[in-house]
Amino acid sequence: MVLCFKLLFGPTAAVFLSAVVILSCFTNAPYLQLSLTTTTTNAPSHRLVVAAPSPPAPAPLPKCDIFWGEWVPDPDSPAYTNETCAFIQDHQNCMFYGRPDLGFLKWRWKPHGCHLPRFDPHAFLRLLSNRTLAFVGDSLARNHMQSLLCLLSKVASPKDVSVTDKTDPNKILHYEAHNFTIYLFWSPFLVRSEELAGRPGVFRLHLDEPDAGWLAAAPRVDIALLSAANWFTRQSYLYRRGRLVGGVYVPLNSTTHRLTTPRHSHRAALRTALRALAAARFRGKVVMRTLSPMSHFEGGAYNDGGDCRRTRPFGANETKPMRGVEREFYTSQMKEFRKAAAAGGMDVVVMDVTAAMRMRPDGHPSRYGHWPDEKRAMYNDCIHWCLPGPVDVWNDMLLHLLSDQSI
Repeated sequence: MVLCFKLLFGPTAAVFLSAVVILSCFTNAPYLQLSLTTTTTNAPSHRLVVAAPSPPAPAPLPKCDIFWGEWVPDPDSPAYTNETCAFIQDHQNCMFYGRPDLGFLKWRWKPHGCHLPRFDPHAFLRLLSNRTLAFVGDSLARNHMQSLLCLLSKVASPKDVSVTDKTDPNKILHYEAHNFTIYLFWSPFLVRSEELAGRPGVFRLHLDEPDAGWLAAAPRVDIALLSAANWFTRQSYLYRRGRLVGGVYVPLNSTTHRLTTPRHSHRAALRTALRALAAARFRGKVVMRTLSPMSHFEGGAYNDGGDCRRTRPFGANETKPMRGVEREFYTSQMKEFRKAAAAGGMDVVVMDVTAAMRMRPDGHPSRYGHWPDEKRAMYNDCIHWCLPGPVDVWNDMLLHLLSDQSI
């Protein structure tokens, strides 16, 4: 006992401890543990314990939420111009039609707490090699596709292999060197629809029948990107099983049919489209893109002098809460996405662009999608997006989503 106390507390203690420290350098130094324990004898005795436990498992890194963030200045934008890309539709060619302020091009989306990589055309084409990507929906689906074509044009251009004439809105574009094909299917309601003869802008919507035009191509598609919201504000007669059941903004016999809201028809059409893909045993990936804002008109509605003339993005604290039909459409999209994901049997993801795009009232064509003397139904366009412009971030997000998951 006396010897033990001399070793621990006498002059030789320093030598003993030095040896322990040196030994630990050759074993597992970060996990050296010194502890005092008490025995069960009458007189307490003390021991020096050297332990090297297994290192703890590293905590998983938090997943990057690329859809929540802010726009930050970026002197390196844009990635292309109207002179370097031949795929920009006139309606979105803001630089060609003389938009004087180009500061709206010098911003980049920065998610909170993480980094969204800039679109890499080489990486995208490698990832999508031997695959097909279908944009299904409205004119914003076309806006998105043309942004992608422009970003890819830095390294490759597709061959138009569409089987229809040039006036047909459906397109097939093929990148031969990568065996990568892009489809564009015009289907603004996703379900079967007809415009009434003699009543332009008024539609019949068959809410329980998916549009066969795009659904028939599903077996050839690896990634289907759905885009549908804005058109559900149109005047519509609603049908189920071939029978009229209601309408949106149209005259009806109120004793037999129900006048309903755009939210009802929008959600029903989304549900029908997703269920049709599941029933067809779609083996690809479904990407549901959320609402692109309709509320950037200021000073009036789209047909009453409203315009969007801002020259910089909103900050996160400057956007107002979503209201009205925008909120209803967004809620419908998220609810139907969750239901489809929970049902299983189909790979479905959401691309939630809404928060980012609500901060960009400066990114629309406004009056710079045509010449001043041209007559247009929507003279000031605050729905679509200039190319180049904020819409390019949709492809940053798309590449991130596809890279982050197996396709």
